[in-house]
Amino acid sequence: MGKHKAIITGVAGVLPDYILTNDELSQMVDTSDEWIMSRIGIKTRHILKEYGQGSSDLGAAAVRKLLEKTGTSPDEIDLVLCATVTPDHPFPATANIISDKVGIKNAFSFDINAGCSGFLYGLTTATSFIESGRAKKIILIGAEKMSSIVDYTDRATCPIFGDGAGAVLIEPTEEDLGVIDIHLQSDGIGRHHLHQKAGGSVHPASAETVSNREHFIYQEGQPVFKWAVSKMADTAVDIMKRNGLTSETVDWLVPHQANMRIIEATAHRMDLPKEKVMINISKYGNTTAATLPLCLMDYEKQLRKGDNIILATFGAGFTWGAAYLKWAYDGK
Repeated sequence: MGKHKAIITGVAGVLPDYILTNDELSQMVDTSDEWIMSRIGIKTRHILKEYGQGSSDLGAAAVRKLLEKTGTSPDEIDLVLCATVTPDHPFPATANIISDKVGIKNAFSFDINAGCSGFLYGLTTATSFIESGRAKKIILIGAEKMSSIVDYTDRATCPIFGDGAGAVLIEPTEEDLGVIDIHLQSDGIGRHHLHQKAGGSVHPASAETVSNREHFIYQEGQPVFKWAVSKMADTAVDIMKRNGLTSETVDWLVPHQANMRIIEATAHRMDLPKEKVMINISKYGNTTAATLPLCLMDYEKQLRKGDNIILATFGAGFTWGAAYLKWAYDGK
C-alpha cells in the first residue's frame, strides 16, 4: 500500500444576503468608490445582519451544502477544523458548534486562529491527519463574521472586510494528487501592527475598553502591506522552485484576497498572467480565513484533475505561507 496523500474532494461556500456597497460606505465614513477601488480593489462585501447569528451559522450552512454536494453523511466525518478569528464565543470552539448544528457526532473538532492564514494552516493540519491514517474524512472550514469586529467609523479598515464561509472535504488517495508541499512561517513582531486591542486576557472587556473602541480591528496599513507583499510572494516562489514548477506549469494561483495590489505583486513575482489568478476580492472583500475556499468555490467549474495549484496567504501574527497541490477532480 502506498503512502496516503490528502486531496480536496469537494468545496462549498456561503455568503450573507446583504451586500454593502462602496456608495453606502461613503455615507458612513469619509471615503468613496474611487478611493476604495484604487487602493484596495473592493466594490462590494457581504454582511451578516441577522440578529443573533455568527460565524457558526455561516460555517454550518457551508458544511450542509458540502455534505449534500458530495453525498457524505455527517456520521462519516472524523475531524472538523474551523479557521476563524471571529468565533461565536471565546469558548467552546466554533468547530464544536458547527458540528452540533449539522449533526456531526462521531468526530472531534477544534478551531485554528492564524489570522487570514487560518485556512492554509488548517489544510496543513488536515493533511497530517490524513497522511498518518488517523482520519479518513475531514471537513475544513473558513468562517468569518468580520463585521462583528469592524469599526465602521474607521475609513482605513471598514472598506476591507466582509463576511462569509467556505468549506472543503479532505480525503486520502494513493494517486499522485493532492497536497504535495507546504511552506508556513510566522513572526510575532506582527502582533504590534495588526490586532484587536481588548477582549482577551490581557485587556478584558470593560466599560473603558468599550468606550475607547478597542474591540475592533487595529491595523497599521503600511507595515502590514510591506510584509504581505514580500512574504506572500516569497513563499509562493519558494514553493515553485523547490518543486520544479514554472509559470508555464502552474495552472492556478489562489491568493488570499486582502488587497488587489498584493495579489498583483504576488502574481508578478511568480510571472503568472492574470488569467491564472483566482480573484473575487471586488465582490466579497477580505473574508479572512474564508478567502481561499471561497475562491475555490467560485473557480471550481474551471478546475481539472491534475491542475497544479499554488495557494498563498498572509495574516495577522504575522503568519504567512504557501502550498502546492494537484487538484483531484474535474470541476462540474
